[in-house]
Amino acid sequence: MRLQNAWYRGDAWLALLSPLEWLYRALSARRRHRLSSDGTQWHAPVPVIIVGNITVGGSGKTPLTLALIERLRERGYKPGVVSRGYATRAPHYPFFVDAVTPADEGGDEPCLIVRRTGVPLVIDPDRPAAVRALLEKADVDIVLSDDGLQHYRLGRDIELAVVDAARGLGNGRCLPAGPLREPAERLSEVDRVILNGTGQFTYPQGSNMELRSGDLVELATGRTLAPKAWSGSRQVHAVAGIGHPPRFFQTLRELGFDPIEHPLADHSAIGPEEMTFADDLPVIITEKDAVKCGDWAGAGIWMLKVDAWLAPEFDDWLDTKLVSLKQKYGSP
Repeated sequence: MRLQNAWYRGDAWLALLSPLEWLYRALSARRRHRLSSDGTQWHAPVPVIIVGNITVGGSGKTPLTLALIERLRERGYKPGVVSRGYATRAPHYPFFVDAVTPADEGGDEPCLIVRRTGVPLVIDPDRPAAVRALLEKADVDIVLSDDGLQHYRLGRDIELAVVDAARGLGNGRCLPAGPLREPAERLSEVDRVILNGTGQFTYPQGSNMELRSGDLVELATGRTLAPKAWSGSRQVHAVAGIGHPPRFFQTLRELGFDPIEHPLADHSAIGPEEMTFADDLPVIITEKDAVKCGDWAGAGIWMLKVDAWLAPEFDDWLDTKLVSLKQKYGSP
């Protein structure tokens, strides 16, 4: 997290990492060219939509994936999802994630997606293998690849790149001197840039997305409250193991809470020790962290649900793209 903060502050000492940055850029470009042009890229018999980013850390990919699942279903599609399953210990690959899969086996984001939507979802570092397993065992006619922009072995029909508009691209440099997985020019090659929130970063013809707060859900009881109906202490412990915890803390402040901030690294394990404090104040966590909580989560631990709102022009754009996919693959 210290290095990440330095990337977004633009610390001058990062220039010392320039030789490593250029080596990373060269190896990344070489790998992309090889996987895209040597005949090893695999194309599925159904449309594939990539949801990714060019920066390290969270930018809003999972909320966008959830929104796309809903939109595709409304348009008659039967979507499935593939994911790498970051930091998981799956018993085997490919591995189907279901509603009762523990987060340490299925991954926090895949488990969240399945519990929210019930969508068929397979994790495998080998994305083509994940898609093949999905198509073999599930009734799927379109595939979403979550965080798959740099997985070039999987052919794709649509690329969506999500950028946190508040943080932008940091110092604009590639790893390890900056937060970029690929140079900023990569954004000009994707089909659509999705701007999460507002801030210093803008992009021509980008689509705006907002993360809007939903209900609070108490983990132990399933009790649901709208934030405006909250009658307990407004001072709360806020725990967030996501890519950019300050966004979550700011959301709580906008809802009228006074959060005591407990940021964790992205994908951090969550146990009773992370939720135990020296007082009886309520605890509010992200939905992504909630899937890592087991039966030990007692009363007073709440998760805040978040949904992605997309500007209407995105739906118009998506409909146009789906028409072309129907011409290529046939109607769903």
